[in-house]
Amino acid sequence: MSQIDDFKPSQESGDIARLLSYVALLAASVGMFIEASTIPTSRFEALGAGAFPMLVHACLSLLLVAAIIGSLRKLPAVAYARFGTDAVAWVKARRLVLFLFACLALFVMGIPMIGYPVAAFVFLIVLQVTYAPKTRLTIAVAVVLALIFSFGLNWLFAEVFNVFLPRGL
Repeated sequence: MSQIDDFKPSQESGDIARLLSYVALLAASVGMFIEASTIPTSRFEALGAGAFPMLVHACLSLLLVAAIIGSLRKLPAVAYARFGTDAVAWVKARRLVLFLFACLALFVMGIPMIGYPVAAFVFLIVLQVTYAPKTRLTIAVAVVLALIFSFGLNWLFAEVFNVFLPRGL
């Protein structure tokens, strides 16, 4: 069994996670309601283009508030203490996946600054060395693959397709 299969959260931790998702969705819905209210109205319609999105997000916000209240009423007090330990165990069980997403975020943020070829090379090297076995052969293969899929792809797009990938500052 893998570490992911070993992790079994308590029912209360699942309920707290659901409560947190309701809160996050409520924040997004309120933000979208505010954005919809900034849509300019035309002189030909009384309500304006933002009226329907505002109505949808107002209804969604009311439903989410009701769901949050229902979740809060259902949770026992001991659930909050157990949620912390379950959350830490969940993060530990999925640390490699979270590391991949962190690397992806850094890659996307790095493209405008250092350019596609360098950002892709660093991204691919770090991930391949992290996930592959640590032998000389796998590291050599990782370097070759990173060179092909970073600088090679950049050359292919520039010379063959005449599409230039971001070069950075």
